[in-house]
Amino acid sequence: MQLKYLIIFICWLFTSLHVSAQTKGEKFEPPKEADNLKNLITPDAASLKEAKTIYTGYCTPCHGDKGEGNGIAAAGLSIKPADHTSVAVQNQTDGALFWEMTTGHNPMPSYKLMFTEKQRWELVNYIRTLAKKPKH
Repeated sequence: MQLKYLIIFICWLFTSLHVSAQTKGEKFEPPKEADNLKNLITPDAASLKEAKTIYTGYCTPCHGDKGEGNGIAAAGLSIKPADHTSVAVQNQTDGALFWEMTTGHNPMPSYKLMFTEKQRWELVNYIRTLAKKPKH
């Protein structure tokens, strides 16, 4: 089963890198309507663990282990992946983050068909755990 996901991911990665190399993207902004999407999934240990597993398998190649946008595949992309630890990302609404991963944008694919709605909301909750901690 894990081999199947690895093969799917590798195919996606090569496709994304190819598309990225061919097109220059602009800064991506989700539509204002996305802010109205509400996250009904309460983060708990089990859902965050599941989301971390998904994030590690599918998001870290571009976003990095800590979500800073510096994954191994990031160097080959014409558009730098989002830094999930940043204030800019953390200030986005849950709905905007959900919309981005559901819809996708160059070079990030849509995850609408790969992950259930619940899994995508759990990923939003997991991204919230990546926020940079204030320095004292």
